[in-house]
Amino acid sequence: MRRTLSLALAATAVAAATAMPGSSVVAATPDTVRWEPCSEKAPSERAASEKAALPPLECSTLEVPLDYRDPDGRQIEIAISRLASKEPSKRRGVLLTNPGGPGITGLGYPAVLAGSGLPRKVLDSYDLIGFDPRGVGRSTRVTCDLTQEQQNRGNLPPYAHTAADVAREAANARTVAEQCATSRTAWMLPHTTTANTARDMDRIRAALGEPKLSYLGASYGTYLGAVYTTMFPKRSDRIVLDSNLGPGGYDVTAMRLFAPGLEDRFPDFAEFAAAHPEYGLGTTPEQVTEKYFDLAERLEAKPVQGIDGTSFRGLTFDRLYVDANMPELAEFWQALDTARPVPPSPPIADFENFMAGRFYVICGDNRWPETVREYQRNVAVDRLKYPMLGGSSAGIGPCAFWPDKRVEPPVRIGDRGPSNVLMVQNERDPGTPLAGAEKLRQAFGKRATMVTADQGGHGVYPYGPNTCANDAVTAFLTTGQRPPHDLACAAEPHAGTGRGALSGGTAR
Repeated sequence: MRRTLSLALAATAVAAATAMPGSSVVAATPDTVRWEPCSEKAPSERAASEKAALPPLECSTLEVPLDYRDPDGRQIEIAISRLASKEPSKRRGVLLTNPGGPGITGLGYPAVLAGSGLPRKVLDSYDLIGFDPRGVGRSTRVTCDLTQEQQNRGNLPPYAHTAADVAREAANARTVAEQCATSRTAWMLPHTTTANTARDMDRIRAALGEPKLSYLGASYGTYLGAVYTTMFPKRSDRIVLDSNLGPGGYDVTAMRLFAPGLEDRFPDFAEFAAAHPEYGLGTTPEQVTEKYFDLAERLEAKPVQGIDGTSFRGLTFDRLYVDANMPELAEFWQALDTARPVPPSPPIADFENFMAGRFYVICGDNRWPETVREYQRNVAVDRLKYPMLGGSSAGIGPCAFWPDKRVEPPVRIGDRGPSNVLMVQNERDPGTPLAGAEKLRQAFGKRATMVTADQGGHGVYPYGPNTCANDAVTAFLTTGQRPPHDLACAAEPHAGTGRGALSGGTAR
């Protein structure tokens, strides 16, 4: 079973891909985009369609520079989609969307947002625009030529109990980095970055003839939106960032935050499982927590149905993105505990491209620690502080061995620019914990207002049930009004929190 790192997957089924019309590229110049009906849905979008009726989208393709320092040089393709407002008299512009990642498609995301309860007055106010970022999906793609075995290993390093475990994994990480650097798309390596994706977003804005761009981005999409509004502050209209990474984006700090994120979130599941003794996982939260460590230890010693300790930890983390997945997670634990057949997990479409796209961006955006010894130290610290996941999330990956060539430094998020950013954040988010969001809020200063919701899971708007937080986002998108100060929304007695409810729990 694949060991998936949830933040990177970012609701693969929710952000379903939409096939492009025909095989020709529709070249776009400013103010001229030829929209055509999108053709047959991709498998992931068909899966989402089984949960809710999704409106049809229009599609097109833009050409953008590979290297913006050479704008007339080699061009690549960016696939875009549109869900047009049905009320032209109420339309104020376009709302560009991004579901997260990096590495996942966003072409079908406008339809999924609409099918997930995006309020009608938001749909009337904007043309919703989706896109596959450079390197991903139906845009010009990247690869690392990953073998099936490498794909099966996924993005979560094996749980390291000793320094020797970290050193052993370094060989696998180095191999993947070398494959990326020598693949047939290695020419895109220096240019597949968040900054260049932000530049692509501004090309989309220009091609649509819009003077400004509003934006709704989640998870990694918060960093992408933060970078865009930092690089193009005068072209930014209303910017909504949901489930926030820190100001450094998807860097080693964000990776290590997964471990405290799981520790913050796990009590919600422990309480659920204890309240349902039929699963046999314990009758108190403490017993459920003990069961976690017991299962992890047993599976490390003897995997069951292809699931080892690292898979178990990663899949538990993954499923806790969404409250609605808790029964499924409890059944998964129960099956492992009693040697029953494990419920099958749906396959992840286009997984090699997802993994490659993720590596290109996160390794290219930032410099990661480059010595095995530093990862050994990090693992020793995090394994002790956050034993549920710290031995994995602090471990070594391909970014440690990434080529040194970088065409520009990371974009520094700061407080210069208009005060037009609304951040929304769950208090117990495993994938983008509150600690990272607070650092981004601090970096934005007067530019941002933040709304926190006393609930767990990954994603607030429009999937979560907290009406206080949802209403704040809707008001900002439709009227431009934000809460006058940072707002803490109290818990509300509802279930089903989190992005992915539409997809039945396919996690990021």
